[in-house]
Amino acid sequence: MTSDNPVDAPSGGDGVQAVVLVGGKGTRLRPLTLSAPKPMLPTAGVPFLTHLLSRIREAGIVDVVLGTSFQAHVFSEYYGDGSKLGLNLTYVTETEPLGTGGAIRNVLDQLTADTILVFNGDVLGGTDVREVLATHRRSGADVTMHLVSVSDPRAFGCVPTDDTGRVTDFLEKTQDPPTDQINAGTYVFRRAVIEEIEPGRPVSVEREVFPKLLADGRHIQAHADHAYWRDMGTPEDFVRGSADLVRGIAPSPALGDRRGESLVHEGAGVAPGAVLIGGTVVGRGAEIGPRARLDGAVIFDGAVVEAGAVVERSIVGFGARLGPRALVRDTVIGDGADVGARCELLRGARVWPGVQLPDNGVRFSTDV
Repeated sequence: MTSDNPVDAPSGGDGVQAVVLVGGKGTRLRPLTLSAPKPMLPTAGVPFLTHLLSRIREAGIVDVVLGTSFQAHVFSEYYGDGSKLGLNLTYVTETEPLGTGGAIRNVLDQLTADTILVFNGDVLGGTDVREVLATHRRSGADVTMHLVSVSDPRAFGCVPTDDTGRVTDFLEKTQDPPTDQINAGTYVFRRAVIEEIEPGRPVSVEREVFPKLLADGRHIQAHADHAYWRDMGTPEDFVRGSADLVRGIAPSPALGDRRGESLVHEGAGVAPGAVLIGGTVVGRGAEIGPRARLDGAVIFDGAVVEAGAVVERSIVGFGARLGPRALVRDTVIGDGADVGARCELLRGARVWPGVQLPDNGVRFSTDV
């Protein structure tokens, strides 16, 4: 693939294409993902996918294939040919779910490079993509896998390695993991390995492709580091990831050097006396009333938070409204929902789009 747009790319991506898998339905983030694919949800003011694409571009890679499925048109309508980001974007859509391995195989016809860098579109990461590529080239591996260490690896794919960093096993979500190293969702493939994946059927790269490569004696190399990493699949992680971007804990070339306790976008209104802390984001056209307190909140475009309302570690969807003195903590408010005055929504509550809760309609405490 070539581009009509001249691109002055940094070194590191010569002969490399990137594939980003963005076909998931994002069910764990419902109701937000009823109206938009998860990678397109605003995260520190831009679609989550933009942070990943900016990291790919920073590494000098300009040819990117997006493997789409759910609401595929949203991606192409927003990014077009990718030229605004200095990229050449191509789109391949799954008509039926194919799994991670099947999705990678599904884009094969668009891959012209010998080295293919594959990203899981759910992950917010800070690792230097160029270093992962350098490990791959230095080791001569068939596949290189980015690994990170986590405190509780049981919920992830656990990946033991030997003293040289060569992967020795791949254990998907085991209850007694032998290592804290997990699959971080970034891979470098030789194109020839992708060609070996059986086409036209669902294939799990974690449960089928990697175990078979190991059984056949093929070389899978690990690139392990301690860079920032977060799976953004749950509301809790989405909120924390957004806050980390705003505060500069998670790096993103899409944000430049901008960092602080809050990020208020153009066209938003914040009344005197409102408190915005903890990496809060206020979207375009949103309105924050006097004495409102937002701590680690993600307020989408056009939302309204009335006077004295408290929003902690929560997401308020497009055009939603929180009434005066409402308390919203660890909660997701869907697009266009209306939460009445003094309502209390706590501990994982989810309000579906368009739902209206009357004043005092949901309470956890007895006083009104």
